[in-house]
Amino acid sequence: MPRITTLTLNPTIDLASEAAAVHPIRKIRTFAERQDPGGGGVNVARVVQELGGETLAVILAGGVTGRFLEDLLDEGGIPRQTVPIAGRTRISQTVLDRSTGQEYRFVAEGPRMAEAEWQAALAALAELRGGWLVASGSLAPGVPEDFYARLARRAGEAGTRFVLDTSGEALRDALEAGGLALIKPSLGEFEALLGHKLPEPEAQEKAALKLARSGKVEMVALTLGRDGALLATPEGTLRLPALDVEVRGAVGAGDSFLAAMTLALARGRSPRDAFAWGVAAGAAAVSNAGTAHPRREEVAALRRRITAVAMEGDAL
Repeated sequence: MPRITTLTLNPTIDLASEAAAVHPIRKIRTFAERQDPGGGGVNVARVVQELGGETLAVILAGGVTGRFLEDLLDEGGIPRQTVPIAGRTRISQTVLDRSTGQEYRFVAEGPRMAEAEWQAALAALAELRGGWLVASGSLAPGVPEDFYARLARRAGEAGTRFVLDTSGEALRDALEAGGLALIKPSLGEFEALLGHKLPEPEAQEKAALKLARSGKVEMVALTLGRDGALLATPEGTLRLPALDVEVRGAVGAGDSFLAAMTLALARGRSPRDAFAWGVAAGAAAVSNAGTAHPRREEVAALRRRITAVAMEGDAL
């Protein structure tokens, strides 16, 4: 099985905790604190390893918080390659209000990158040949919008299957470069890409199918929150409902989905089977506290709940 390399331009240390209730002004005591290495690609690498795949996390990190991020990855046994930067790696925080079940996320912008630093990230991947590359997460300040487009072209030249999870102009530029194997926008990100709303399932399927048949990307996995997810390939579409699980935290659920789907594709699974594994991993992540903590046995059990009967009659 080929290795899945991930790139995280703007990683973070994710602090997560719970509170009896969240109120303004008053001091709020928290409990069940966690510290996780975070950022899209970091989360993907962690989940790939949890599910038994081979991975390498390429990160841009700096300062004392960057060293803390490296320590967290090393403690988790995640193979990594660090591109050093001058700025301090960001810290983000999530608090779950137990009285309402509402989750509050505070996401830092991150340090500004110098050109030499983001160029070093491209250079770090220059030797990559074959296999799979997953770039996930926001662009750090100072990184040009066409960064992922440049990476897509290099991946194509190297015969590397390129998976992208980003939004806005960065996603639009990458699609124009073409050659993407898979993208995983949320519905909101997909609507922003197209410039109009897609309130009806039929409209969502039609738009995703049109993009999958454009030649710019082979597969579009559209995550729909409580409404499940939609997969489009040139052959057709497949929609799966969200699995009913107890929600303990949503941070990293999309990254878990992407990790499981990419790993299944790398193992030679069909797109529809890989998509089902993604849905299962996303649900497993939601049912665990912290950032992207689906456990392998939970993912397998949830995958078994997505039966052949539930997938019958779809176009794929």
